[in-house]
Amino acid sequence: MTLRDEFGDIDVYLFDQLLRGRITKEMRILDAGCGGGRNLIYLLRNGFDVWGVDEDPAAIVRVRELASKLAPTLPASRFAMESVDAMSFETASMDVVISSAVMHFARDEAHWLAMLHEMWRVLAPNGLLFARLATTVAQPALIPLGGRRYRMPDGEDRFLVDHEMLIEQTNALGATLVDPIRSSVVHGARSMGTWVMRKATHGAGPPG
Repeated sequence: MTLRDEFGDIDVYLFDQLLRGRITKEMRILDAGCGGGRNLIYLLRNGFDVWGVDEDPAAIVRVRELASKLAPTLPASRFAMESVDAMSFETASMDVVISSAVMHFARDEAHWLAMLHEMWRVLAPNGLLFARLATTVAQPALIPLGGRRYRMPDGEDRFLVDHEMLIEQTNALGATLVDPIRSSVVHGARSMGTWVMRKATHGAGPPG
């Protein structure tokens, strides 16, 4: 088996969290905005306790097909068509929440915050939130559209954050940064940030 077979197209920064032992088989893991499951191949293949939601029905079909091949005993119901800002999971039911290339599709700041607070709601105390999202870092050619939405150099419109906003939200949630916030520039066309937080063991939650 090749490394590509084992890990698929997993986000390299999520792979780093696995390497450092921050995501283990004993944890309940939710991929919020899972798409077709590109970040789940290794987890499914190796018996991790995986769940996923996506609002695209075609994506749910794909990820269920993937799971049926790699983890045939896992119920198809583990993967559901739901919006990240309105999930059916119980509060504090997940030990890890993955948000990979999802939050920059927010319609506006209220929608972005709704997604963040919903993921935080389902995250258990001491749980880990891993987010990869587009940022404004080193992107001088952005065209502001208002409300933190920008037209990117590739012509796509995205909701973008800066590191200051991520730090502000980390503090508002009473969270702890597991790693320094960092952004990497991709072909000069976009900048992708990595935001990894741990929830407090008690008294944690979004602002009321």
